[in-house]
Amino acid sequence: MTTAVLCPTWSRPVQAAVPPFTEAGLRRVLEKVQRWAPYVDGLLLDDVAAVLDDHTPTEDEVDKHAQRLRGHLMRLVHLAVASSAAERDERIAHLVERGRAVRSEEMPGDHRRAVGHIRRMAWTTDELLDLLIADQCLTEAP
Repeated sequence: MTTAVLCPTWSRPVQAAVPPFTEAGLRRVLEKVQRWAPYVDGLLLDDVAAVLDDHTPTEDEVDKHAQRLRGHLMRLVHLAVASSAAERDERIAHLVERGRAVRSEEMPGDHRRAVGHIRRMAWTTDELLDLLIADQCLTEAP
């Protein structure tokens, strides 16, 4: 649909603006934006630091840390793959594979080995974060 606009210097018909979404579509987009969780937040660095700190996590803390680190690690892996950073940088591709492997390993029953497992997961997460920042997939550390 076109509409004539009265303007002293321009008398051409102008097409009416068409919003990109209906009201329901805009609400759906708003809900998705509100549910969105950033790939990196302050909790990632806190969780990595808690595991790599001098304090050895207790048996109760190991499972909690493992679950949180798995989530952080997989968000970074997905970001590296989706942004094609893993295709551009061999080091990122290596960390993506290592992250997938360490995440899929079963948690050892022995406490000392379980702590070693979550520390490997934390180091992989930290290294992948650093490389993604250097590759500009993420603008800066939180």
